[in-house]
Amino acid sequence: MSTLPGQVSIREVALRDGLQIEAPIPLSAKLELLAAIAATGVREVEVTSFVSPTKVPALADAAELAAELWRYPELEFSALVASPGGAARAVAAGLKSLEYVVCASDTFSTANVGRPTAQAVAAISDIAGIAHDAGASVEVIIATAWDCPFDGPTAPGRVTDIAATASALGVDRLAIADTIGTATPRRVTDLIAAVVPLIGDIPLGAHFHNTRGAGLACAYAAIQAGITRLDASAGGLGGCPFAPGATGNISTEDLVYLLGDCGIETGIDLDAAIAAAGVASSVVGHTLPSALLAAGDRKRD
Repeated sequence: MSTLPGQVSIREVALRDGLQIEAPIPLSAKLELLAAIAATGVREVEVTSFVSPTKVPALADAAELAAELWRYPELEFSALVASPGGAARAVAAGLKSLEYVVCASDTFSTANVGRPTAQAVAAISDIAGIAHDAGASVEVIIATAWDCPFDGPTAPGRVTDIAATASALGVDRLAIADTIGTATPRRVTDLIAAVVPLIGDIPLGAHFHNTRGAGLACAYAAIQAGITRLDASAGGLGGCPFAPGATGNISTEDLVYLLGDCGIETGIDLDAAIAAAGVASSVVGHTLPSALLAAGDRKRD
């Protein structure tokens, strides 16, 4: 039986991945959600993206939000970028941790960022250079790592090739992402086993959606396979613009509940995480798929 780690790091992604397909909300609402997230005890927050505001209008206020982050010196904030220009804007706004998404599927990559996978990979060097020159780190997130809504199952070799190239180009971290929520535990374990030998000491994280109900099972399988960094979203907020019906990331509070019961520390207070999920639901104005937000912890008040 696999030995579970004593601690897992959770990056809260509701403010970026969670909000990206929502109707735009005011900066004040984002700051309300950020305050609730900060109160959970989380240490890493994916806060926004520096991409075209016409393509992602919900995150058009990236620079304005970045200007407020000084209020939370205890948090490590990251921002997603899709190009060297976006990386330059992010570091100019003070971000010290960048995420660059490379889609393993050509069709998804073209739909998402307007260029096939090989061209997206070719930009890693420039983006890493911009980040490192500014004293920032860069993480490559390999999207559609298991499946693509256009092309179907992703060949593992496409993922391992990207991981090996990114590693050779000097990125600081890597993650593999189940963008549309189709992965299952065995496939998760198999892909992690294929990627890890190619990336040396570079930390590997994972990013799961819960569209088909297997998100938490995949997260647990990833932990059993040695992953200790996971993304999660308050309330399970989010989705995918290219996969109608796809849900958001696994819910932060659901993940904290599961890991806590397994004796794995996250540093996140469960009650505060449930409260943050409630704030997430309030600011977007609709219910969210979180199980804990609906059912609560074991105890009734």
